[in-house]
Amino acid sequence: MLKILLSGACGRMGRQVAALAEDEQAEIIAGVDVRAESYASFPVYPSFSLVQEDAQVIVDFSRPEGLSALLSYARAHRLPVVLAATGYNEEDAAAIAQAAKEIPIFRSANLSLGVYVLKTLARQAARLLPDFDIEIIEKHHNQKIDAPSGTALMLYDAVSQPGALPVFGRNGRTQKREKNEIGIHAIRGGTVPGEHEVGFYGPSEVVTVSHSAQDRSIFARGALRAARFVASQQPGEYSMDDLAKDMLS
Repeated sequence: MLKILLSGACGRMGRQVAALAEDEQAEIIAGVDVRAESYASFPVYPSFSLVQEDAQVIVDFSRPEGLSALLSYARAHRLPVVLAATGYNEEDAAAIAQAAKEIPIFRSANLSLGVYVLKTLARQAARLLPDFDIEIIEKHHNQKIDAPSGTALMLYDAVSQPGALPVFGRNGRTQKREKNEIGIHAIRGGTVPGEHEVGFYGPSEVVTVSHSAQDRSIFARGALRAARFVASQQPGEYSMDDLAKDMLS
């Protein structure tokens, strides 16, 4: 059984990971969360400094504010990490890159294999339809804090070319659409786990590729799959591209 230290253990996704761990031949041996609410057989600590158990990998579904403490603990204990949080800034990315010189770090804004396929198809479509206008639409529940979603930004990176201009909604814009624009639109409401669509709009035809998450379990299973993968890797940064290659090999 893969022994996991679960960061952000008391959040929605943390609870999903805990509920599905056994199905994926993994065991949550301890959790870390500022709320430190005990809801399962494993202990939950308010900080990494209190953790006593020996894990093989950390799975993190917390907030970017906790990144520094997480990386410090992981480096001190030589533990691989799965970073499933979103909202990291450039300073955070630099800290992750620095830590990855010492430990393996798997990072993805979305751990669903279906979303990975969506990104792959969107990238290919962008290459085959270079003169089409591109618009990205994402929908999430009304409790999501960041907008646009990390997945929408990941999709933007997949379809953008040098000189592309991201446009976050069009409120207040009074000019025609620029050719190099890529629109990114966020919708928040209800309990939507996550929906993403990339539309390619050309003369007399439209192509759309999309993904709809039915529940959050797909992200939890993806995190557990990533944990098993990264636990056996050398120091470095890893992504869904690496996991997909490993699955196909």
